[in-house]
Amino acid sequence: MKTLKEIEVRSAEIQALLDDDNADFDALENEMRELAEDKAKHEKRARLLKEAGELNVKEEVRTIESFNTQEHQETREQADVEKRAKDLKEDRAITVTSGDLVLPKHTSSSINGTFNQISTLLDRVKLTPMTGGESFQQPYEVSHGEGGYTDEQGNYVEVEVETDYATIGKTKITAYSEVTEEVQKLPAANYEGLVINGVGKALRQTITKEILVGNGSVGHLTGIFSNQAKAIDPATDLAISAITADTLDEIIFSYGNKEDVEAVATLILSKADLKAFAMLRDKQDKKVYEVKSQGNTGTIDGVPYIINSVCAPISAAGTPAGAYAMAYGVLQNYELVTFSGTDIQRSNDFKFKQGMIAHRGSVFVGGNVVAHNGFLRVKKAPTA
Repeated sequence: MKTLKEIEVRSAEIQALLDDDNADFDALENEMRELAEDKAKHEKRARLLKEAGELNVKEEVRTIESFNTQEHQETREQADVEKRAKDLKEDRAITVTSGDLVLPKHTSSSINGTFNQISTLLDRVKLTPMTGGESFQQPYEVSHGEGGYTDEQGNYVEVEVETDYATIGKTKITAYSEVTEEVQKLPAANYEGLVINGVGKALRQTITKEILVGNGSVGHLTGIFSNQAKAIDPATDLAISAITADTLDEIIFSYGNKEDVEAVATLILSKADLKAFAMLRDKQDKKVYEVKSQGNTGTIDGVPYIINSVCAPISAAGTPAGAYAMAYGVLQNYELVTFSGTDIQRSNDFKFKQGMIAHRGSVFVGGNVVAHNGFLRVKKAPTA
């Protein structure tokens, strides 16, 4: 077992090694776990030594007190009995037991959080502030044509650069919550602060889902899976019925133009399908894919991924054919326009008589796919 000084020095060395992309993170993780176990043993031993010392002191004090009071114990007990009998005879109240009848209730000043419920997709797409606007149009190139040979006096070959544009309209996302004035004033824990943060998180959670499934109607974002995302040709959608050893390659090589294989694209999928990638085994019972997870993100054989719960899992038997399960592409090909800042307000007036405190949050945003076939959409194929 390493000493505390050795643990401190090696922990600092490992922290420096984590900046190296070529470092063996699995080995470093195992070593950090061993250092943590050694440190825990040192702390446990120190705590036991301290408790043993305190116990010895208490035993010595208790022994001294017992010698000093033993000879008077019976005299005091007899005097107490005689006093209670006398009080009862004279109809006086007596104290049978001491201490608190009702034990006090203590409340922690902190509130434990829960699991993450918001995909980081919102933080990775293209963000364009457009405060005060009503709509936004983003042009994009579809094709640029191809030149050709020309004779000495011949005409130049005509080419046409084809463009289009994505329209991003303003939508309003809101969240509302109420708490009693007791929640604000009485508890030691900051419940009201939790409610205010919850309103902001609720706005983020809605937007990050709508980036995928927004139906594109008036007052709604246009999601990647929406038929209203005209930048994506539905004919390019890829249908698969199960996750196999060829699935990742099929997705990667189906995306983009025939001249390139995109190197900076990200796969958006459900946690269930990520699990299916991780658990897939070959005939020798070896893992087919190397999955490295870091919370909401990670890599599959080096390909970045983001988990989003609105993706219908291909690996689930109940997922209907045609349901969109994944999206693969450059995340900057989706543009989120903020037409206002996030506004969170508190009011005591709405339900003043009931003593309720209202919290509301709102933000005006819009979003759409802004690149020609900017994402490859993967959907569930009918099972053979």
